[in-house]
Amino acid sequence: MLNPSTIAFACGLAAGAVLGVAGRAGRFCTLAMLEDAFFGLDFRRLKSFALAAAVALLATQALAAFGFIDLSRSIYLTASIGLGGAIIGGLMFGVGMALVGTCGFGTLVRVGGGDLRAIVVFLVLGLSALATMRGITGMVRMALIEPLSLRLPEGSNQTLTSLLGADGVTRAILTVSIAAALAFWALADGRLVRSPRLLASGLAVGAAIAFGWFATGWIADDEFDPGRVASLTFVAPLGDTILYIATFSGARLNFGIGSVGGVIAGSFAAAMLARGFRWEACDDARELKRHMTGALLMGIGGIMSMGCTIGQGLSAFSTLAVSAPVTMLAIACGARFGLEFTMTGEWLPAVRRLFGAST
Repeated sequence: MLNPSTIAFACGLAAGAVLGVAGRAGRFCTLAMLEDAFFGLDFRRLKSFALAAAVALLATQALAAFGFIDLSRSIYLTASIGLGGAIIGGLMFGVGMALVGTCGFGTLVRVGGGDLRAIVVFLVLGLSALATMRGITGMVRMALIEPLSLRLPEGSNQTLTSLLGADGVTRAILTVSIAAALAFWALADGRLVRSPRLLASGLAVGAAIAFGWFATGWIADDEFDPGRVASLTFVAPLGDTILYIATFSGARLNFGIGSVGGVIAGSFAAAMLARGFRWEACDDARELKRHMTGALLMGIGGIMSMGCTIGQGLSAFSTLAVSAPVTMLAIACGARFGLEFTMTGEWLPAVRRLFGAST
């Protein structure tokens, strides 16, 4: 009989594979959606993300309402709102993913496609995440987050419904209303429907997020040693994967480690089927430096904000945590600034361009 940690790993592998295929074959990419919206006024990818958020929210809240999962055991529903971490960490993560050209999830998709630069990003991001969780930069994280955290009244948490004092019926109405609004915006003009890959990837990613909660909260739940429930996110699990590989006998498998392997495997399979697998490397030392700097910012910023574009944007959002929109707005602002920098090559002109000033 498989133990709960092995079951969780297998579930993570399956959920991650879905995201890997969605990222490679379905073109699901969070930086690309922001870039398309900022510079091309093309909102199809953003609408695919909104559809994923709607599906994840509706399915996750249904699982919670019927007692399959206890979302209060997730890391997102804390008794305080880490505004400092959400804003500062989100900005750092956004700039970092603009420098790299993708987020933590996209990095794994690139690894599966043969991108050697992504392996470097994986290692730097994972190690910086570990250092920020448990190492030297963790002290800086605590110094920044704690003074800027908003403590909530005893007995409440940072879910939108808890802050509003909503009962079960009100919570259901609010959930359906938000999900319906997102789905309507995503589908109303028909452009997403006419992009079947983006439509399918949005539906699949949203379902995978809900499955992650179900897997850790029900399928792999250990009644003798109940732990955190979790879903997909791609900052801390990269560090956990490195730690597991390095200390095999001193660590155990979990859902996050499985999801990392699953994304790589799913992306690899999709790349091979499409005959799109090819080895790639940095053109020069300058490009390598940019990727390593971006990975460092994503690792530190992602831990400070308690998640990435997938972790906060979809997993935390599906719990109705108020940190999700705050972090995503900060990530979007950081990404816009980072993209401006990649076009100018200098920080000061990037600031001026960002605010519409003449350079």
